[in-house]
Amino acid sequence: MADPRGFITTPREVAPRRPVEERIHDWNEVYPGGLGKALLPIINEQAGRCMDCGIPFCHQGCPLGNLIPEWNDLVWRDDWDEAIERLHATNNFPEFTGRLCPAPCEPACVVSINRDAVTIKNVEVSIIDMAWERHNVKPEPPEWLTGRTVAVVGSGPAGLAAAQQLTRAGHTVAVYERDDKAGGLLRYGIPEFKMEKIQVDRRIDQMRREGTVFRTGVQVGESITGPQLRDRYDAVVLAIGATVRRDLPAPGRELAGIHQAMDYLPQANRAALGEEVEDQILATDKDVVIIGGGDTGADCLGTAIRQGARSITSLEIMPQPGEDRPEAQPWPTYPMIFRTASAHEEGGDRVYAVSTKEFVGEDGHVSGLRIVEVEQKDGSFVDVPGSERVIPAQLVLFAMGFTGPEQEGLVEQLGVELDERGNIVRDKSYMSSVDGVFVAGDAGRGQSLIVWAIAEGRSAAAGVDAYLSGSTNLPAPIPPTARPLAV
Repeated sequence: MADPRGFITTPREVAPRRPVEERIHDWNEVYPGGLGKALLPIINEQAGRCMDCGIPFCHQGCPLGNLIPEWNDLVWRDDWDEAIERLHATNNFPEFTGRLCPAPCEPACVVSINRDAVTIKNVEVSIIDMAWERHNVKPEPPEWLTGRTVAVVGSGPAGLAAAQQLTRAGHTVAVYERDDKAGGLLRYGIPEFKMEKIQVDRRIDQMRREGTVFRTGVQVGESITGPQLRDRYDAVVLAIGATVRRDLPAPGRELAGIHQAMDYLPQANRAALGEEVEDQILATDKDVVIIGGGDTGADCLGTAIRQGARSITSLEIMPQPGEDRPEAQPWPTYPMIFRTASAHEEGGDRVYAVSTKEFVGEDGHVSGLRIVEVEQKDGSFVDVPGSERVIPAQLVLFAMGFTGPEQEGLVEQLGVELDERGNIVRDKSYMSSVDGVFVAGDAGRGQSLIVWAIAEGRSAAAGVDAYLSGSTNLPAPIPPTARPLAV
């Protein structure tokens, strides 16, 4: 164990962020020198807060089953080389989860029963950032090849995890991505200020050196069909995500200036990286309204601030959560509490318990939203009489999540079975209803967390390896239907 009295004597401390007035003028990470370096002065003591709890419920909270007490102890002892070995044993990409995961492990931490949880996420990202700095992250090519081939469709976290595991098992793996560069939403959905793309680039480089082949700019289902993919490869992994976006068909929806977040954010990411973007959607000098209060909404907020928006309002139909864990969500569950992202510190208004009734326009362009306050009664939302008002908006962004994978094209061509929510059905080995076609991540699970995507990619890889080889030594963190208490 780490410091026997650390959780008593050492208060919780997280990485300091750069001043708001500085960071809103650039696209760099909000932490000085990067998150890992910002943490190093404090992280050993923070790791020492991990207690000898006997039954570490943080394992239960983490879909990957990360060996959290082990690498906390190693960091406290300043054994960074062994710490990255234990971290990589369960997580292919801790630099992604250490920056982007909401850390369901922390509310499940035993210390959090009556104190502040261990800064598990911060320790994790410090370990991997230190490993990169020390050149301790090296390619791990297989010792021999099996002669079997696998196509992975989609290069988000689920696809990358599945591809890396299968390549290391000796299979010849090709990853297909319709964008011009690999990474999926990690590259074009996550703003630079949240995760700089060097984190994605060096993992892709590592995977190429291990033998994984990346075929970018390929729309599977068009330039190569589903049946052609099955004929060409011994197994196929669908990691295509849940990309069908929720819409809001209120009156005035046809007005110009109303966009999906996933049209707006990729353009901003490309521009931030120096690419030229034609007809870019910009928030400059506009009143911006973001509908949806989750992570994507916060990403839109931080982006609009950096583009020089005049005002920004985030709308959420649910009431504002409280600061404390609700009684109905006891430890070790993941509680619905009021959370503040780095973007929320930078500006904008957060308005809760409201519904959009109409998009108001002038000359064919949106100029405002007619909203009304709502309250919950008998499981549904009802308008509060006399609460209607119009708020100005020349740019409206939908950040309301996704409903499932795209069915036209590849999914239809393969003929895989779908469930009642439109997700692809899979068995305990992650195989779909079509022999040799496997599913990982949001395409089978529905929209979820990055840590679930990586865990499912690893589990699907174990299923593919067993299908191709008759057995597998690859770890399978979770069955397809499992949900830990903390999520």
